Amino acid sequence: MKKMLLLGMLSVFLFSCKNDSKVQNVERAFYYWKSDASSFEDPEQKLIDTLKIKKLYIKFFEVKHDETMGNIPISKTDFYSNMWYDSSKKKNNLIIVPTVFIKNDVFIKSSQKEIDTLVSNVNHLISKFYKEKFSNYNNYKEVQIDCDWTLKSKDNYFYFLKALATLSKKELSCTLRLYPYKYRTKMGIPPVKRATLMCYNLIQPFSDDSKNSILDINELDSYLNVDEKYPLHLDVALPLFSWAHHYQYDEFKGFVNLDKTFLKEACIKKTDLWFEVIKDTSADNVYFRIGDKIKYEDVSQKNITDAIKKLKSNLKFDKTTTITFFHLDSTISNKFNYETISGFYTSFSN
Repeated sequence: MKKMLLLGMLSVFLFSCKNDSKVQNVERAFYYWKSDASSFEDPEQKLIDTLKIKKLYIKFFEVKHDETMGNIPISKTDFYSNMWYDSSKKKNNLIIVPTVFIKNDVFIKSSQKEIDTLVSNVNHLISKFYKEKFSNYNNYKEVQIDCDWTLKSKDNYFYFLKALATLSKKELSCTLRLYPYKYRTKMGIPPVKRATLMCYNLIQPFSDDSKNSILDINELDSYLNVDEKYPLHLDVALPLFSWAHHYQYDEFKGFVNLDKTFLKEACIKKTDLWFEVIKDTSADNVYFRIGDKIKYEDVSQKNITDAIKKLKSNLKFDKTTTITFFHLDSTISNKFNYETISGFYTSFSN
């Protein structure tokens, strides 16, 4: 009897511990990563409305290092669209999070003085964009920085984050790749309030011809086997996008936006990921020749479902967690219906 009672108490304790890290409130979010935001389309707005999206992490601009000009903003997003300042859209109570991608070499090649200047410039440009384009929304409270930092850039990057948080007086978040998540002792913990674990682009696109570089479940699983809870509030980002690698005479020509109709009509399938062009044609402003090779990488409903299961069984979540999909695009509804995407969100709290 005592043994049964002890086992019962242990089961309750373990169940309680598990529930302590269960997500109770999922904040639904998307990344919006287009350089031209002037063509915000009805399907995108319908996705926001139908799925009750609460947050948009919008890329405002990127920063690169130029040997002559120093650290400069590039790929500034064009916000000329009624969507961004039409007061009727305020009914969504949509939270806009300005997001800035900074290339890693910025922090490798910059002095502390240059980083101080970068902090000031980034803060000024974010404030300027927001004031001009989002006047009908409440003042933003969060800024997210996206950077694939390394050991070489860590000290300067962490210095930048601290300085930006102090200057902006905003809640600062950052993206977190799986490598620094797993090897946290080596890579350090970024000095921010919260981090978004980026569960996609797990493999270098050209490192393995046989693997899907966007989302490989075995690769994801290999980084999640950490017992200790991450010492920051952890949100999660997952992919809903696809892309195609275009090769001509075995030389990589670039990433191309293609759909499966193109693959069926203009290609023959060689393997699960590889296709060969069988007629001269064009798509996405790119001319394809007979014999060109295409590696087409996509994610399926099963991929996302399997990834969520892995995350739920390995991560210790806070009760309220933001789940973000990359990225908001009119083509998403062609691949996944609204119920499926909604199910991805709710499965985190089931």
